[in-house]
Amino acid sequence: MTDVLLLGPWIRRFLLEHLVGERNLARNTQLSYRDALSLLLPFAARELNRSVDRLTVLDLSVDLVRQFLTDLETSRHCAIPTRNQRLAAIHAFARFVGEHSLEHIAWCGQIRLLPFKRTTRAAIAYLDQPEMDALLAAPDRRTAQGSREYVLLLFLYNSGARADEAAKLQIRDINVAASSVRILGKGGKVRHCPLWPRTLRALGELIGERAGVEPVFLNRRGCAITRFGIHTLVERSARKAQVSAPSMANKRVSPHTIRHTTACHLLRAGVDINTIRGWLGHASLDTTNVYAEIDLEMKAGPSPNWCLRKSRTNGT
Repeated sequence: MTDVLLLGPWIRRFLLEHLVGERNLARNTQLSYRDALSLLLPFAARELNRSVDRLTVLDLSVDLVRQFLTDLETSRHCAIPTRNQRLAAIHAFARFVGEHSLEHIAWCGQIRLLPFKRTTRAAIAYLDQPEMDALLAAPDRRTAQGSREYVLLLFLYNSGARADEAAKLQIRDINVAASSVRILGKGGKVRHCPLWPRTLRALGELIGERAGVEPVFLNRRGCAITRFGIHTLVERSARKAQVSAPSMANKRVSPHTIRHTTACHLLRAGVDINTIRGWLGHASLDTTNVYAEIDLEMKAGPSPNWCLRKSRTNGT
């Protein structure tokens, strides 16, 4: 059986050459595509009673891929967005094969016709101002660890940075003179975000005399904090904050919740939507417009707990 028919060489070229060398996709996207194929191949081998290394491209028929997607929802209990994410990876792989092999153009077209499943858009979770204040007050700032945690939470709120972006932040990325921070976002895109005076002061106290190439945020062992560590910190702080803000008990608070909170509070403070788009590093304005819809809903029927203090949003 020739290599052009076998699936293995195509998988290797797709993951190691196409995604990295040709498309230069973000690392997390690469891993997502890899994970989708690592689930699909064993499933296909079981269904066809064939070893993985003997699978051919055409073995991944439309019917088999449909069975795989159904299995994701039934056996693995994946949500529809996850199912659609796996299908997006399969679409991308089929397109890659079709572009490089005339023999597989028809197969490529059939696979790419597999539709995504419609799903209702989940409501965006964000914190009201009193809830955000409670979250920032959760760490015990009398201790070294509590002080570090407070600065990290404040930075997430100020910048709207993703957990991975905050984990990768280096001291040299902070520009004290310009009161801004350089953030390396998805796909290697760089954006500059303004820093509030209190955030700059807190970061200055945290950094001290450390070198510019060192990470800004460290864990309790003095090593660079990971995005998983940031998730754990936010969840732990949210549980503490529930004492003074009981309404938080009904919300799942994560670093991305803080990111949504930043956008909503900026919008309520009068910052225009294009500025917020640049602030958060959104590739499409459509993504940012979701917050405008939330703002309209809040104006139509404001929550009794909602209280936006513009001076706090500006960090003064």
